Amino acid sequence: MSKAYSMGEFAKRIGRSAQTVRRWEREGKLVAKRLPSGHRYFDESDVRRMLGGAPENRATIVYCRVSSAGQKDDLASQVDAMETYCRGAGIAVDEWVQEIGGGMNFKRKRFLGILDRMQRGEIGKLLVAHKDRLVRFGYDLIMHLATENGCEIVVVNQNSLSPQQEMVEDLLSIVHTFSCRLYGMRKYKKQLREDYPEYKVAEPKELLQ
Repeated sequence: MSKAYSMGEFAKRIGRSAQTVRRWEREGKLVAKRLPSGHRYFDESDVRRMLGGAPENRATIVYCRVSSAGQKDDLASQVDAMETYCRGAGIAVDEWVQEIGGGMNFKRKRFLGILDRMQRGEIGKLLVAHKDRLVRFGYDLIMHLATENGCEIVVVNQNSLSPQQEMVEDLLSIVHTFSCRLYGMRKYKKQLREDYPEYKVAEPKELLQ
C-alpha cells in the first residue's frame, strides 16, 4: 500500500497550507480517502495528481508468464490468445511483457518492474490471461496496490492458458517446503520436552494431519 498522509502531511507534501487543502475538499477539488476509523487521508496517487507527477497517457500492458523454459509453446499460445482478445476488444496495447518464472516467485524481474511502474502511476491498464499468470497467491494484494495507483487489472479468464500441471507442481512445492520445516523440528523435540514438561510436544506427523 502507498504511504498514507494526514491532512497536514499532504498539504506539506504538495506545498500548500492545510487550510487550502480543506477548502479544496469543501469545493470538491479533492476527495479524501477514509480509514475504517473514519479519519481522512491522502496517498501518493493524490500527490501525483496535484503535482502532475503521473504521465498524462498511461501505458496499457499485457503480461504473459509461464513457469519454465519447457513451456515456451504455452507462452506463445498465451501471447497469441491475448493478441486475439485485444484485437476483438479494440484494446491498443503499448507493451507486451513476457516472462519465465514461477507464480510463487515474487522476485521475478519483469513482474517487479511492472509493480514499480504501477506505483509511479505509469500504467493505466494491465491485462493478464488468468489471475495466476500474475501471481499464484496474493492476487488481492496486487489488485489493491493497482487500485490505489489508478491502474485497472483486466483478467481475461483464459482458463485453458493456466496449465494444470504447473499448479500441481506449485502445490507440491508448498507441501515440500512445510514438510521440511515440520520434520526439521525433530532435533528440537527433546529439548522442548525437557524445557516445557507441562506441555505435550506434537510429533511432526501429527502436525501434518
